[in-house]
Amino acid sequence: MIGILWLVPDGRCRETGATGEALVTQSDRIASLVALLEARGSCSITMLADHFAVSDETIRRDVRQLEASGRAYKVHGGVKLPDNRLEAPYRLRMQAQADAKQAIARRAATLIEDGMTVLIDSGTTSCWVARALADRRRLTIVTNNLEVAGDMLGRDGIRVFLAGGAVNVDYRATFDAEAIRYSRGFSPDATILSMGAIEAKRGFMDFEPDEAAYKRALLDGARRVIVVADAAKFDRAGTVHVADFAQVHDLVTDLPAPPVIADAATRAGVRLHTV
Repeated sequence: MIGILWLVPDGRCRETGATGEALVTQSDRIASLVALLEARGSCSITMLADHFAVSDETIRRDVRQLEASGRAYKVHGGVKLPDNRLEAPYRLRMQAQADAKQAIARRAATLIEDGMTVLIDSGTTSCWVARALADRRRLTIVTNNLEVAGDMLGRDGIRVFLAGGAVNVDYRATFDAEAIRYSRGFSPDATILSMGAIEAKRGFMDFEPDEAAYKRALLDGARRVIVVADAAKFDRAGTVHVADFAQVHDLVTDLPAPPVIADAATRAGVRLHTV
C-alpha cells in the first residue's frame, strides 16, 4: 500500500494509505504530543485528537503511556506537563514497581479500621496506601506529603492534617523540625512508613537523611508501626538508619523476604504480611 504525506492548512501533518488509515506510529505521535505540551503547557484531549486526526481514545492511550513514565499527567478533559521539572522524579517513583506497590497497599489497608487516626509518610508506597483507604470511614489522616493530603481531601468523613514546614519539592513533602513537631503532636493508631532498603543486620534503612530523621522521630509515638516495602528493597544497601526490627510491628511486602531477613524480623516480633 502506498502512503501519502500531506500538510493541512493549519500546519498539521497526516500520513495516510489508500484507505485513509493513519500510518504515523504511536512513538512519532507521542514525540509530537510532548513537543506540543512543552510549547503550551497543557492541551485538551479534543484538541489533540483533532490535531493528530485520531480518536479521543487513541489520545487517551498516548496520555496513559506518558503518565506511566512520569512525563505528563491527566487533568480533567486534558493532559499537562508536571508543574515543574522537579516534580517528575516523584511521579516516576510512583510508577516504579507500581503493581507490587498497589497490591501491598491493598493488604496494608486491611490493617486499618474505621475511626482510626493514621499517620502516613511521604513514600510512594505509602501514597498508594492512602488511595487504598477510599472505603474507610471516620479516619483522621496525618501526613507530611502533599500527594497524600490531596488524595484524601474531600473524602466523606475523613479529616486531613498536613504537617507544615519547608517543602522538599523532589519528595513533595516536609521533613524539617516544624513538620516533626506537628506530627508528633498526634497519637496515631497506626503509622505507615515506606522504606528505601531493608537489611538483615541494620534493619530498616533509607537514603535521604532528612526523610529518615522525620521517620525516626515518629516511632515512639505510634501505637502500631506498619512498614510497606516491595521486595526490591530487600538486601539493598541503605545509607541512613531509620528503625530496628524491634521498633516495627508489621512489614507488608509483595514477595517472601530472604530467610536471613525473615528470621531477623520474626525474632524481633515483626508480623510479616506477604501479598
